[in-house]
Amino acid sequence: MTAGFAATTIDDIARDVGATKGLVYYHFRSKFDIFLAAYGEGMRRVRERVEPHADGPGTGRDRLVAMSIAHLVNLMEDLAYHHVVHQAVRGEPSTALKTRQRDALLALNRLRKDYEQMFHRVVVDGIDDGSLRRVDPALATRTLLSNLNAVDMWYRRVEGQSGDELHDLARRIVDLLIGGLAD
Repeated sequence: MTAGFAATTIDDIARDVGATKGLVYYHFRSKFDIFLAAYGEGMRRVRERVEPHADGPGTGRDRLVAMSIAHLVNLMEDLAYHHVVHQAVRGEPSTALKTRQRDALLALNRLRKDYEQMFHRVVVDGIDDGSLRRVDPALATRTLLSNLNAVDMWYRRVEGQSGDELHDLARRIVDLLIGGLAD
């Protein structure tokens, strides 16, 4: 999270987790394998938090708001994992990959695409039920997720910030993104 994939070394990782370089290599074959593990855990955590809202009660807009708030709360609570997922989306960890690594990365990218499709489906539901205005659902989904994910550019948890405060901040951001600035 701090230096990005390219600038981070196994020595940095070992130091930050209080382990030896050998112990890190005992559990992971390479820095990229650590990246894959963090990417996978980040996707698991966000999906676990957001997915229940996709099929929950309410209109498409109600569900989209709940999903978006859950996504942001996850981002703010698990910022380090989110940074790893964000790096994957931007294609930062470009390296010569072994077949197993390429396959694992493709599988994780499919999980991320499925996550985006879950949002897309709820946007379509909202358009169909009239709770969202008629827009291009793919454009709306990508714009919404891009803006939700951009919060990682400026958000840093404040010492003592409560879960209620995180939820309130997420709700206010989502209100701006989905409700807009107009009356």
